[in-house]
Amino acid sequence: MKKLLLATTAVVFAATAAVPASAQFNDRNMRVSNGINADHPVGNGINAMQACLDEKSGGKLKLTAFWGGALGGDLQATQALRAGVQEAVVTSSSPLAGIVPALGVFDLPFLFASNEEADAVMDGEFGEFLNGKLAEAGLVNLAYWENGFRNLSNSSRPVTKWEDLEGMKVRVMQNNVFLDTFQNFGANATPMAFGEVFSALETKTIDAQENPYVTIDTSKFYEVQEYVSETRHAYTPFLFLFSKPIFDTYTADEQAALRECAIVGRDEERKVIRELNQKSLEKIQAEGIKFNTLSPEEQKRMLEKSQVVYEKHKDTIGADVIERVQQELAKIRG
Repeated sequence: MKKLLLATTAVVFAATAAVPASAQFNDRNMRVSNGINADHPVGNGINAMQACLDEKSGGKLKLTAFWGGALGGDLQATQALRAGVQEAVVTSSSPLAGIVPALGVFDLPFLFASNEEADAVMDGEFGEFLNGKLAEAGLVNLAYWENGFRNLSNSSRPVTKWEDLEGMKVRVMQNNVFLDTFQNFGANATPMAFGEVFSALETKTIDAQENPYVTIDTSKFYEVQEYVSETRHAYTPFLFLFSKPIFDTYTADEQAALRECAIVGRDEERKVIRELNQKSLEKIQAEGIKFNTLSPEEQKRMLEKSQVVYEKHKDTIGADVIERVQQELAKIRG
């Protein structure tokens, strides 16, 4: 009887000892806004992040994703986070430059030469530096996910050097850095709504456009273009942003789980989007598109040619921000 009592007491004590850890997680349903659709690789990232949260929180922390801008555009959703009325958003960096000007650094041309460089900068000291600026704006960046490199398609000629862009009518986003970048190369940079691009390419109103391979593939631009050049002229991250006013009310365990699981989601999303981009490139080539890459020497020439764009926008982005990312890249490149 005494042994049974001792055993029972030990079980009760062990159960009691486990309570504080589990008690640090509350039942929470966190809304995540997205401008993209559920079949985008961000969806794979959300699923991986949720599986991680299930394991860490015993199913108490739940993500509810709203796709296709169902909760409003990325900028609108981000403002809702700052106001503390919505939990999270996955957004490209470009729309946020009006809130945190330093994020405009990612619009600068030829900043990164490879995925490895981008990952090292995003996941390193420079990423943490930007996270501090986001926190000052009422936003917690849990992790940098990926939108990816942008490349050029056109109906005129292969682009192997910046001089090949001279006189080419290139559709770009309504973004001053992108406009200045292509105008600097002698192109006729033409802002245009995305929905108008296919017909403009088809009628030769414009010669070229720039987007990741997945977009070139799914938009069937290969039907009205002859050449695709791997320019990698711009890299855009996604940010998994959380409302700081809400995040600050969470327990330490909840905050740690969200940060750790956002990294699990990041790794899955990056893996899937890179695989999908490669598949899209292979499909584009199978459709008869003529494909070429830029040599490392030409990428360096284009970066040097682009320094006037860096200079023009340094006061808006922050000269210290540009200097910091360039120093970190110099270390990475040895």
